[in-house]
Amino acid sequence: MEHLIPVTSRDSILEEYRGTPIESLLGYHNLEYSFDKYKHAELLIGMCMDYRKHLNIPDNFAYILRTGGGNLRYSEFKLSYAIAIGGVKAIALIGHDNCGMVNLMSKKEKFVQGLVENAGWDLERAEEHFTHFVPMFEIGNEVDFVISEAKRLRLRYPKILVVPMFYGMADKQLYLLKE
Repeated sequence: MEHLIPVTSRDSILEEYRGTPIESLLGYHNLEYSFDKYKHAELLIGMCMDYRKHLNIPDNFAYILRTGGGNLRYSEFKLSYAIAIGGVKAIALIGHDNCGMVNLMSKKEKFVQGLVENAGWDLERAEEHFTHFVPMFEIGNEVDFVISEAKRLRLRYPKILVVPMFYGMADKQLYLLKE
């Protein structure tokens, strides 16, 4: 993907992120930095709820909000809390390839049938549920969504460093994104 910036050394971390919690996140996860000890979180990580992703970070380093597609539109109070009360100064938004929130309409039949069979819903209720929520949670292209969400959050929280990132499912590495 042409938007991905690999992080394979400290020198490959963009200058504007050095000395920030973003450098620490990339260092811990990709570069095997030794873990520092933290008394409170310095960073908020917004990432997909997908179970296939795991970050290599120390205890107390970050708040982590996991939502479908890493979509924070409906988690803003939690985000605001981490900033206002927790003192977070940076946000890492992490998308990933093969995200289930892409092309949700193609999953309607399986989604509806899953609610009927696994949750005991009736067909009509399951279809209404899907139809009501799909516009809120469909993210389109993973990279484009993370970049647009970062731009939106920068406008909402102008003093906070907001960085769009990408998790490669094949190599389990974090990448910065060219905007």
